[in-house]
Amino acid sequence: MAEKFFDKVYGLGDAEETRAFYDRWSDQYDADVAGAGYATPGRTARLLAAHMPDLTAPILDFGCGTGVSGEALKAAGFTTIDGLDPSAEMLAGARGKGLYRNLAQIAPGDPVPPGYAAITAIGVIGCGAAPVSVFDQIMAALAPGARFALSYNDHALEEPEYEAKLKSYTDTGKARLLAEDYGPHLPELGTNSKVYVLKKT
Repeated sequence: MAEKFFDKVYGLGDAEETRAFYDRWSDQYDADVAGAGYATPGRTARLLAAHMPDLTAPILDFGCGTGVSGEALKAAGFTTIDGLDPSAEMLAGARGKGLYRNLAQIAPGDPVPPGYAAITAIGVIGCGAAPVSVFDQIMAALAPGARFALSYNDHALEEPEYEAKLKSYTDTGKARLLAEDYGPHLPELGTNSKVYVLKKT
């Protein structure tokens, strides 16, 4: 019987447990999220595209997984996409899609490479995925004027630390909120997400 990953994902512990979990999920991931109507990648990609001056500029799909987010970014008009993920098995799935200019594995806590016009973290920061500290790592890699597009699902929105981290940048003028939208995440599972586009100042 196939493992029911959605039943377990929000209870994961440390970074190594999380990486191993996503390695196991890699073969089944695309089918599982498609079956649940995964809407957040498309919503985030379209919102970012609406607030980018140049869709040909290089962007980084941080936590790219099997490339579901990369497919959404391509569909929104982005042409030069790199991907990073901690899971080698997930990256193998992404490589097979032929979407990315470059793909690389990143270890938890590694610095995020600089030089991108935008970085996305679609379905990445939150319970059962990357810790809130990843927000700071991504913002540190962005130059002034670059964009950060991210999503928080309902589970993350229930935990004050996630939105508080975003507000720690917007309330102090370190970033400007260009857009936000609350809508479907995994509609077949009854969950929504909020997607944001920030501009580093």
